[in-house]
Amino acid sequence: MTQPTHLTQLGQSVTAAADPDQAVIEVVDNPHPGTTYLVRFAAPEFTSLCPITGQPDFAHLVIDYVPDASLVESKSLKLFLASFRNHGAFHEACTIGIAKRLVEACRPHWLRIGGYWYPRGGIPIDVFWQTGTPPEGLWLPDQGVAPYRGRG
Repeated sequence: MTQPTHLTQLGQSVTAAADPDQAVIEVVDNPHPGTTYLVRFAAPEFTSLCPITGQPDFAHLVIDYVPDASLVESKSLKLFLASFRNHGAFHEACTIGIAKRLVEACRPHWLRIGGYWYPRGGIPIDVFWQTGTPPEGLWLPDQGVAPYRGRG
């Protein structure tokens, strides 16, 4: 299989963008269009910054989607997520912003994100969003992140 020629990051030495708005999410053709299946990305070491204090925030992100014509290219996703490391935003803005960028990039049949944020000030903030009802007949496993009890 040859590498698609439109990809600019896969197979290249590329650093993460300084800001998520500058990051590029690339896609590749879905090898099984018309088949309902789930793709899961788990990012257990996601980091961003509190927009007020500048302190680091940590989350375990789980992104599930049912592809249509395109798949998210994983290296570009990794670089996109890494671009949040020095980005100040609240948990809700990060989680929902990531999901909406992915929807824009790959136009999936369905997408959900679970943002399981580690506590700051003793309070974990978990953020969940999906584009609608999951497709009928989809095998949709639990996201596998336990409710907070000293998560880890």
